[in-house]
Amino acid sequence: MADQSSNPPGTHTPAGGPASASDVTSSGPKKSSVGLHGIAESARYSLAEMGPRRSLQTLLSVNQVDGFDCPSCAWGDPEPGHRKNAEFCENGAKAVAWEATRKRVDAAFFAEHSIADLRERDGYWLEAQGRLAQPMHLAPGATHYAPLTWDDALMRVADSLRGLADPNRAVFYTSGRTSNEAAFLYQLLARRLGTNNLPDCSNLCHESSGAALAETLGVGKGLISYGDITDHADLIIIVGQNPGTCHPRMLTALEEAKQRGTRIIAANPLPEAGFGRFHNPQTARGLVGPGTKLADRYLPVRVNGDLALFAGLNRALIDQEDARPGSALDRDFIDRYCDGFEEAAAAWRSLDWSRIEALSGLSRRRIESCAADVLAADSVIVCWAMGLTQHRNAVATIREIVNFLLLRGNIGRPGAGPAPVRGHSNVQGDRTMGIWEKMPDAFLDKLRGEFGFDPPRTHGLDTVDSIRAMRDGGIDVFIGLGGNFAAATPDTEVTEAALANCALTVHVATKLNRSHLCHGTEALLLPCLGRTERDQQASGEQFVTVEDTMAMVHASRGRLRPGTPHLRSEVAIIADLGHALFGDGLGWRAMRDDYAVIRRHIEHVVPGFHAFEQRVQQPGGFMLPRGPRDSRTFPTETGKARFTVNPPTATEVPPGHLLLTTVRSHDQFNTTVYGLDDRYRGIKGGRRVVFLNPDDLRGLHLRDGDLVDLVSVNPDGERRAPGFRAVRYPTPRGCAAAYYPETNVLVALDATAETSNTPATKSILIRVERTSSTARRT
Repeated sequence: MADQSSNPPGTHTPAGGPASASDVTSSGPKKSSVGLHGIAESARYSLAEMGPRRSLQTLLSVNQVDGFDCPSCAWGDPEPGHRKNAEFCENGAKAVAWEATRKRVDAAFFAEHSIADLRERDGYWLEAQGRLAQPMHLAPGATHYAPLTWDDALMRVADSLRGLADPNRAVFYTSGRTSNEAAFLYQLLARRLGTNNLPDCSNLCHESSGAALAETLGVGKGLISYGDITDHADLIIIVGQNPGTCHPRMLTALEEAKQRGTRIIAANPLPEAGFGRFHNPQTARGLVGPGTKLADRYLPVRVNGDLALFAGLNRALIDQEDARPGSALDRDFIDRYCDGFEEAAAAWRSLDWSRIEALSGLSRRRIESCAADVLAADSVIVCWAMGLTQHRNAVATIREIVNFLLLRGNIGRPGAGPAPVRGHSNVQGDRTMGIWEKMPDAFLDKLRGEFGFDPPRTHGLDTVDSIRAMRDGGIDVFIGLGGNFAAATPDTEVTEAALANCALTVHVATKLNRSHLCHGTEALLLPCLGRTERDQQASGEQFVTVEDTMAMVHASRGRLRPGTPHLRSEVAIIADLGHALFGDGLGWRAMRDDYAVIRRHIEHVVPGFHAFEQRVQQPGGFMLPRGPRDSRTFPTETGKARFTVNPPTATEVPPGHLLLTTVRSHDQFNTTVYGLDDRYRGIKGGRRVVFLNPDDLRGLHLRDGDLVDLVSVNPDGERRAPGFRAVRYPTPRGCAAAYYPETNVLVALDATAETSNTPATKSILIRVERTSSTARRT
């Protein structure tokens, strides 16, 4: 990345420079997904990174009962006995190969590359160099990371934490890849220190889901199982989610549902290959036949138009019920289990259809046609992901989805319910284990009873507030357990400067990434085992556990020999740090030596984990209880499911501006980029592209292929991301899309969702300007 001191205020020169945008080619969106090409890509990538033997060792163990959980998405698994030998997708294979690569980043690498040199590289290059091989230290004023021993590294961290004037001057960030055992130890360490500063990647993705579901249903998780999709649902609505790229194994479950007769409605601003024909690579029909058409309806909803869409559906259901009482609503369910219905119904009756159409970008006729599908279905599931959660009105949108489900009793019966589809493999489990800045007193009381100290009760900092605190000089120590904090968060320049404002930054990681170069006065890199690797401790070989997006808890056991002798498990790193910081009063060494000890503590502290050790060793693990699903009990303030009033809103777009949403490419998982192509959107050779409606291109006097700058408009000023290739694409008029993390620079730190404080990265108000000749030469 270029020295940003040379950039105009509010701009950001991408790592590696923007020149590659002019070399990108595009061929338009594809209408089918996976097939032979997916198999070939998985094999090519795996063999290149791991070789034949390691590829077989790992890929045949991914998501198997006696294997390890895929380190990418949190999609659930079929029942034991129904899993394929190859229970992984193309991106899952890439995630495994990325972690199990034979390449190493060791002391010699850091001796060759200074921090200044590495900052000139992009994230793709950095992570492609291989696995971190040994602990590394960046001394104050040093230009290079240098090796040090584990004992020295942990003592430096312990001394820094022990020397804080206030424990709240430390931040403990967590990635969703962390296991249940490591997450439980991590929150224990932070709270024993005396702080609830436990931001995590949930703050960046599904915090809006948790806030809305907890308020309306009393449980901040989804309420479906794998079998609800494959065996019971009559209608599945997928909104704000692209399963073909972000959760590819979901396509197999959707295909099973389709073969049983389920209808599928997809609502998304961009047409996605996963909604077209699915060529299942494990069936003859998928490989040589026509595949399976998944979506029966596609709704090209405008960016941030989802609240209006569901408000329109609810208005249509109310209209039908008013015209023919008993024909549309489940009044028995509403009267018995819900409150707030009359107020919500009055609000829907007062809605103006012209406003719903304007905000959603969909006609009344189109919405009412979808309502007809709803009326024909006994059991309805609504699936969503970050396309819904990262808007200013995200919580209101998800509350309106809950309203939609409540109207026809689609809670607490087979094949029905809300399904927020989590993006990282254990992000839901981390929250269950206590990784939250606002854990309830009941959890903290249990923690006190188990470990004999009084945890702090004052709420801590979430991710956005942690960045603000670092920016303002309120944080001395930042510790990241996995993840790529600088790349995953908004307002890139502000975030990078905030990290540099710390006295010490510590990253527990498997691969080198951008965050490791945005360091404090002093910095440490602590290399850890990956999911693919065996974890040997004093009591023998260990396993860890994870919770998927369907609240199934199951074991994960690595198969490979650790990449170097210097790697330690996340559990061992946290336990050894706890011992160095506090001594062994809480039994840190016993928990490090035998993870069953940690699971016994979890059993005593976390609801739903009785007989943890025994149940998790059953094939497939066990499902956590969820009252609304299991018994239609709702642990809300009123003891009932709650209808809410959510007036339709959407981001206002002045003339000459567009609304930009951020997306992943098909060759990407979260901030990890596996390659520079996006096969499903027809992009080859680069990532700095912006997808624009043809009418918008003409209105801006641009042609397909022109180089443009993206300028976001925020209350505190403008931010610029230069050098993007304009790509003609069938987005709704006035809507644009581009890849993250390249566009995170455009998101103001204060642009967040109401209630959840999640960055509003899916609705960015921008201008598109032709790139100047000066910018072309940058």
